[in-house]
Amino acid sequence: MNLAYNLENSARFFPNKPAIREGGLELTYAQFNDQINRVATGLIKLGIKPGDLVGLCAPNSADWLIFYFGVIKAGAVAVTLFSTVTAGELNNLLNHAGPRMLFTTPDRLNDLEPLKDSGMLEKIICSKESEMTIKDLTEIGSGSFQALDMKREDIGVILYTGGTTGVPKGVMLTHENLIFSSHSVAYYEHSTPNDFALCLNPFTHVFGQVHIMNATFYSAGCLEIPKANDIESILKITESGRVTKFFQVPTVYVRLLEVPDLKKKLGNINYCFSAAVNLAKEVVKQWKEVTGITIAESLGMTEFMPITYNHYYPERHVIGSVGQPVCGVEVQIRDISSGEILDIGDEGEICVRGRNIMKGYLNNPEATKEAFWEEGWMRTGDIGVLDENNFLYIVDRLKELIITGGENVFPHEVEESLYTVSEVSECAVIGLPDKEWGERVTAFIKPIAGKAIEQDKVKAYLKTRLAPFKVPKEYVIIDELPKSPAGKILKREIKKNYLQSHK
Repeated sequence: MNLAYNLENSARFFPNKPAIREGGLELTYAQFNDQINRVATGLIKLGIKPGDLVGLCAPNSADWLIFYFGVIKAGAVAVTLFSTVTAGELNNLLNHAGPRMLFTTPDRLNDLEPLKDSGMLEKIICSKESEMTIKDLTEIGSGSFQALDMKREDIGVILYTGGTTGVPKGVMLTHENLIFSSHSVAYYEHSTPNDFALCLNPFTHVFGQVHIMNATFYSAGCLEIPKANDIESILKITESGRVTKFFQVPTVYVRLLEVPDLKKKLGNINYCFSAAVNLAKEVVKQWKEVTGITIAESLGMTEFMPITYNHYYPERHVIGSVGQPVCGVEVQIRDISSGEILDIGDEGEICVRGRNIMKGYLNNPEATKEAFWEEGWMRTGDIGVLDENNFLYIVDRLKELIITGGENVFPHEVEESLYTVSEVSECAVIGLPDKEWGERVTAFIKPIAGKAIEQDKVKAYLKTRLAPFKVPKEYVIIDELPKSPAGKILKREIKKNYLQSHK
């Protein structure tokens, strides 16, 4: 078993179909597989053995993909790190994982000198302009090679969580985890070799790497890698008419709704998917009205993907739900403290079990133990509820719960109401320390360009939709909301910045 078998099959059956498009570059599956084989055999010649850790810290590119699959074909473990981390963060992550080699970009070489001098990194390989480039690696390798057969429980990839809850953890995903996830995504999205998927999300994030990239290659589709991630660049590609699948985070959908003549500019896109956080119902409704396309959602995390899908039958799409469990995955709602299984309709922590569940956290047995109940049931940290048809609804993140005056407020519910205000572009609701209330519900709002937020009117409107204790007591207008590389709004950063500026 090896994740790379998926790609080898696509190259075997569709050698002349395009696998990657990046600017003016196009690689067929045969060409792509040839380059991957050269990297795999090149790494083996450099001494890489099955189970060795090899890092990647670079932006999305064809070279990144070639190196990633070369590592996996060689039976090694690909440790994928966000390219936007600071020098200090990068050094901390590399010290934690301890990869033998690293693929990166030339601008990172100075950051890595201390690690190289210490002997921790045996070799640094760059896209260009370095002691060893990926071109040098392919030249010492061979174009003929088959992926090494690994055990299903062998680790294939380590992804570091880029979540909203604090210190990143290295999530160990096995070959079985990755293959199961790739198949599930391709199946539920009805993917075919005729699909062209636009990937603007980092390959170092589970959404970009597992959901978009690996599932696309599993189904022998083509992955479109844009040079820029701004709205103008996105629409230039979609207007060309070659893209059929569009994947993004909620903030991008919100911004695109402000674009005139959007339906025409989306070209031949027939499938849209949103990830990172639950999409506001109002945005889903508006998108359907403007484009005629339903935005699909699912529940997934770095530790397991996917858990649910809401759209195998698009005509049965339920707005507000992340859908029913995928085949082979079990979902339970449990009491947060006791772990007791709750009844249908009761809110509690979403817990899951299946072949997509991570092996554990790298070098962190304590966190791994805390993540599970008995018999392999993993805790998601999400609060949810199942209905009588087994549709799952996410109420909020457990750690984002606001307790104000003894009442529990789930920020997502308040944000849903804020998104129905026509002047609101983006928003985040958090709890700030308050002497009287313990925490006061506070809304941070980015207005639509050219629109003004009248706070008294917004507050009065929310009082017609929410219980009084849920209505924000404070409204902060902000130019931009800080986000992770994966597009998640970073509420901890908003809170930290606000408190520092109000000392």
